[in-house]
Amino acid sequence: MLKNRSMKSRRLVNNYIYNTAYQILSIAVQLVTTPYIARVLGAAGIGIYQMTLANVTYFVLLSGLGTTLYGQREIAYAQDDPEKRTRVFQEIVALRMLSTFVWLGTYLLIFCTKGEYAQVYRILILEALAAAFDISWFFMGMENFRIIVLRNTVIKLLGVMLVFLLVHSPEDVLIYTWCMTLPTFLGHLSLWPGIKKYLVRIRRTPADLLQGILPHLKPNLMLFLPQVAVEVYTVLDKTMLGALSSGVDQVGYYSQAQKVIRIILVIITSLGTVMLPAVSAAFSRGEKEEIQRSILTAFRFVFMLGFAMLFGICGIADRFVPVFFGAGYDQVVSLIWAISPIMVIIGISNVIGKQYLLPTKQQNLFTVSIVTGACVNVVMNFLLIPRLDAVGASAATVIAELSVTCVQIMTVRKQLPLTACILPFFRYLAMGLVMLAAVRLAGRAAGYGAGAVVLMILAGGVVYLLELVVTRDEMLYRLKSFTKRKKN
Repeated sequence: MLKNRSMKSRRLVNNYIYNTAYQILSIAVQLVTTPYIARVLGAAGIGIYQMTLANVTYFVLLSGLGTTLYGQREIAYAQDDPEKRTRVFQEIVALRMLSTFVWLGTYLLIFCTKGEYAQVYRILILEALAAAFDISWFFMGMENFRIIVLRNTVIKLLGVMLVFLLVHSPEDVLIYTWCMTLPTFLGHLSLWPGIKKYLVRIRRTPADLLQGILPHLKPNLMLFLPQVAVEVYTVLDKTMLGALSSGVDQVGYYSQAQKVIRIILVIITSLGTVMLPAVSAAFSRGEKEEIQRSILTAFRFVFMLGFAMLFGICGIADRFVPVFFGAGYDQVVSLIWAISPIMVIIGISNVIGKQYLLPTKQQNLFTVSIVTGACVNVVMNFLLIPRLDAVGASAATVIAELSVTCVQIMTVRKQLPLTACILPFFRYLAMGLVMLAAVRLAGRAAGYGAGAVVLMILAGGVVYLLELVVTRDEMLYRLKSFTKRKKN
């Protein structure tokens, strides 16, 4: 029993390491390309790309029909049954293909025939097509993150190379769109050769396949609704900024601030990606105590990283933005300050929603929380964007994410030991504030420039690590214990 638990724990940590390694690569890529693109395309060029991509994202979402999360969960349930997982794979892929080509026709009619940005939308057809060929959900369900990381790493590096070779002026928005879209499409295709060893040969007629698709429609739609709601307040904000703000440059400023926060956020939420199949598998085996342990650990992990990164980015923002984005992006500093609380707020909702409610088949409750957030976001955007531009959109995002988290906490208050889960919140909040003071003092001594940013990051990191060591933090010693076991 203990040996089996140890193996599961090791697989979970290994998957987290793989997933985090890829997220760190993605962060490194954005750290390299974002300053270059900010200077080459400018706020207006970035605004055009982000606004058109936001509109395409709606069709990508409609094409997926919620199958990414649903497929990952269903494959996790069938990990030990090759025939069942083969049938599930065939049915979900067929559903994605059918849905994609239906919605692709609508997309072509609305965006690609005429309009100021029709050429950009035509290139982004590949973004919509990529949804049909994306099978990363299968490997996630099988808890094999290694293949996703390795193959996508090559494609990610190809995209970077294309950007630096081909994008050189504000007129290169179309070329930049190609550089962003083509690697994504190729990345999805590159996963297909690795699928064979997981499947068995099953002969099925078209009628049998269609009949197999039908039972998936209702549960898919139940997961599709929250994904639509999520897109409302992660993508619609850019669309509404373009329509309600004083100019398209506001979309550019907001997108850059969001990019900084989201880059950091992926490190916190990447645990949810590997936890969903693990908790799903534990739920299918009826291991309730294992689920409770996982959730308690996940909460502590979110608070430990979340507060460090929240106060860290707030502390260095006024020095970091001029170095990273160049001249003309001063407004991004205040936007980073405004948006930064979502790093902890989303971390909490990620644990409750994606790591608990979805794996335990409580998607209805998950949907209620997400739809609540979407409604709050739309209302707050209408109220705040005309008055405050991008700052209003930032405030609306924080309020919406907070409403999601509050609804989810109320939902699971009788299912999880929330007092034990939330207790570490205050510990890491205090530690984060101490770190913030150290970062600001270091900044005062170092002045401005890239060297000052590095010194401030080092000062914050050292102080926070010392706090963890002095207080004998549980998460730090768990990591140390795991590292020793890996060596042995």
